[in-house]
Amino acid sequence: MHKPLRIAAVAATCAVAGAALYGTGVATAGQSTANSTHEPYNIGVLVKDIDTYYGTTADSNGVYQASPDSPYAEDLARLDASAKRYIDQAARKAHHRHTKPAVVFDIDDTLLLSLDYEKKTNYTYNSASWAAYVAQANRPAVFGSPELVEYAASKGVEVFYNSGLKESQRVSAVDNLKKVGVDVNLDAAHMFLKDAANPPAYLSDCATAAAWNCTTVQYKAGTRKHIESLGYDIVANFGDQYSDLEGGYADKTYKLPNPTYFVS
Repeated sequence: MHKPLRIAAVAATCAVAGAALYGTGVATAGQSTANSTHEPYNIGVLVKDIDTYYGTTADSNGVYQASPDSPYAEDLARLDASAKRYIDQAARKAHHRHTKPAVVFDIDDTLLLSLDYEKKTNYTYNSASWAAYVAQANRPAVFGSPELVEYAASKGVEVFYNSGLKESQRVSAVDNLKKVGVDVNLDAAHMFLKDAANPPAYLSDCATAAAWNCTTVQYKAGTRKHIESLGYDIVANFGDQYSDLEGGYADKTYKLPNPTYFVS
């Protein structure tokens, strides 16, 4: 996962802690950095607002956790309730029409919460520290996400994963997902990770074994296009970044809240 822009990307939305930081439908209005000559939002106050939004507390092991009573949890609960109603309706229509419905989930901060990493690195990204963190395979679940995956599967909707994690991190990702109760279709045919050494043919426009030049949108949308080429209709696509959702090949998108980093 590459994180080129961090806290400043969400100053405006985090100014009021507890405000909804996501939307449903086509994601077209992405987050952006400040573009005025006014003084930017104070970073110390912003960090405090982020902690308030998550209800951030350190557990007995010194691991930063989000509170189940936080505005973050409340926003997720509303999103999950809406998504379940929609999945149920979409599944009924698809089965009536004899089509193959599918849902696609991002992993980082859509299914697995990396708040502890963000806090302990002061919201900065380093590839080595991130790789070590992922390898621990001990991230908590994003509230409600395991249940949402299971719900989709229970309605006969095929579950896929479309993540910016590297192919070399597959074992850690699978182990971590299983720990938090996500145990649906965790095979290579359903979990798509970045394989820069051997990119798939469907990404040939931007990736070869010699060079990976895909943007996040190209990679994610190209993967969804591939999934639909297998005969599936992606009825819903879930992600914490707008770049997880842009590019089409999904009937509906769900933007999960994440005020800690921004991936273009």
